[in-house]
Amino acid sequence: MTNRVAILGAGGRMGAAITRCIQDGRVPGLQLAGAVDREGHPGLGADVGALSGTTPAGVLLTNDAAAVVPNIDVAIDFSAPESTAAHAALVAAAGKALVIGTTGLAADQHASVSRASGSIPIVMAPNMSLGINLLLALARQAATSLCGKGYDVEIIERHHRLKKDAPSGTALGLGKAVAAGLDVDLDEESRHGREGIPGERTADEIGFHAVRAGDFVGDHTVLFATDGESVELSHRATSRDTFATGALRAAAWVCGREPGLYSMRDVLGL
Repeated sequence: MTNRVAILGAGGRMGAAITRCIQDGRVPGLQLAGAVDREGHPGLGADVGALSGTTPAGVLLTNDAAAVVPNIDVAIDFSAPESTAAHAALVAAAGKALVIGTTGLAADQHASVSRASGSIPIVMAPNMSLGINLLLALARQAATSLCGKGYDVEIIERHHRLKKDAPSGTALGLGKAVAAGLDVDLDEESRHGREGIPGERTADEIGFHAVRAGDFVGDHTVLFATDGESVELSHRATSRDTFATGALRAAAWVCGREPGLYSMRDVLGL
């Protein structure tokens, strides 16, 4: 069985990677059937395959998501937070499945996605790679094992200069995993960078440090340090194809599922 896929945010870097990976047949059973981006995108009207640097796909980039969504089985959204919230309602109204990789959503935008998941299956994850999802599990396990033993936790991430949100969605996901392992409230214990004289580090503090430079695809490190030793858990992505392939796996998996909000842990069976 072939599932028809629309890419929402198809004119961006991740959209191009997903297009290439569909064209390459990275995940069997998926067919590119729609490509959407914002009004004013310079590529509107062009073949999305050609825009992504691969062979023509026979699908033109449009800004009319409402015309595309009824004719697909699953949408993959790597757009912008405000667009993702609107897309979730649109896809839910059409009764289709949805995969969301957009990060930086505000509370009300998350609420829109949650409402949509009451009627359709949605996979939402800050990072679609297998390696990162293993890192999330390892970070929580390490935090649980080291809880109460005097280890400080710092999360360091590096991304390209064009990334708009900070810290990254993946870094926040790692923070949530660590907070769960330590049994603390992440909102209360988060510290984002340091300057001036912030005072001594608290015992339960979880530090975040965001680097924006060059063309880093995505580097994440969780540092556990105490007197006399430190432990680092790291993941480095060198190609967006890693995330694109994960998103396509999620798209193939979510079709036909019961309504609900799923994670990549569900997709990967972790």
